[in-house]
Amino acid sequence: MAGFKTLDDIGNISGKRVLVRVDLNVPVADGKVTDVTRIERIAPTLAELSGKGAKVILLAHFGRPKDGPTPEFSLEPIAKATADVLGRPVGFASDCVGDTAASAVAAMNKGDVLLLENTRFYKAEEKNDPAFTEKLAANGDIFVNDAFSAAHRAHSSTEGLAHLLPAHAGRTMQAELDALEKGLGNPVRPVVAIVGGAKVSTKIDLLMNLVKRVDALVIGGGMANTFLAARGTAVGKSLCEHDLATTAKQIMIEAAEAGCAIILPVDGVVAKEFKAGAASETVAISEVPADGMILDVGEKTVKTVADWIDRAATLVWNGPLGAFEIEPFDHATVAAARHAAARTKAGKLVSVAGGGDTVAALNHAGVADDFTYVSTAGGAFLEWMEGKPLPGVEVLKR
Repeated sequence: MAGFKTLDDIGNISGKRVLVRVDLNVPVADGKVTDVTRIERIAPTLAELSGKGAKVILLAHFGRPKDGPTPEFSLEPIAKATADVLGRPVGFASDCVGDTAASAVAAMNKGDVLLLENTRFYKAEEKNDPAFTEKLAANGDIFVNDAFSAAHRAHSSTEGLAHLLPAHAGRTMQAELDALEKGLGNPVRPVVAIVGGAKVSTKIDLLMNLVKRVDALVIGGGMANTFLAARGTAVGKSLCEHDLATTAKQIMIEAAEAGCAIILPVDGVVAKEFKAGAASETVAISEVPADGMILDVGEKTVKTVADWIDRAATLVWNGPLGAFEIEPFDHATVAAARHAAARTKAGKLVSVAGGGDTVAALNHAGVADDFTYVSTAGGAFLEWMEGKPLPGVEVLKR
């Protein structure tokens, strides 16, 4: 990864205090972590640093505390889950700055791992306040950012520290940046993007950026209805942002000027109500009944999407093709995901996917592990796809 400093650039770190920004914003119920995926993602970085004798000090946020320290937003329960994943003890300090944090750090031996309390217990964290950043930096000799998911925020623990300490990307951050470079930065062409989800309004910047950078853009989910309506197709009672018809037309114009093919549904699975097992039928997209809702794309569209995946050397995916949470409206998303996974496993496709609904959809299809890379970064992944610079990444550049 030539453009960014990584762990390979640090040198001897035995005995050094390494502040590692990680993503521990994991689901917790009854005081226990219910999904350790994000902890598993950072484990390689922590194991490597600890194995080389560093004193590994973790910085993280948890939730959105509004009024300072709050028990429900404490990271203490997550220290145990982190220890279980790492297979080694993880200490905990009840503050991230000040005497409490300093004493805990001073007591560390080489190879120890320590989790400091929620950085967002201080409002200064999100303000990237220089004085607060200096307090964080006082406990470290080196800064490692391994939280791509927070890299779109210019906070003290994500961006500020990189100006005060030697800064490097952790292995998870490195893998994410490498994957994203393959996805849109310097991809093997042809590049096909699949973008779905409910609304165009949440992804205008994304669509505007993609039509200039990919060879074909498949649009699915509720947002496809807005494009269909803009073309004059009646979509019945389907979710549709009719007020964005002009925006949809402009995106299609820019796509044509850039030589990007726009792929819209040619048939749809229609029902009169949105519930599991609702009676449905597949109709041509021009024959949607006035009282019907398009809840998935039909077989002809699935075949078209598969054909475009077959043509692609690189696939970037954000958002489902239909209302995948409810059967039978998950069919198209599952079929396309499995087809992309098969092409990836055969070595014929580089597939990069991300976004909360996308990860859930790929897990539902049972193929998340078969894609080249699946980002759990959410907002940061979306802003990267929109072509926006990410503050926490920019400061790691050489």
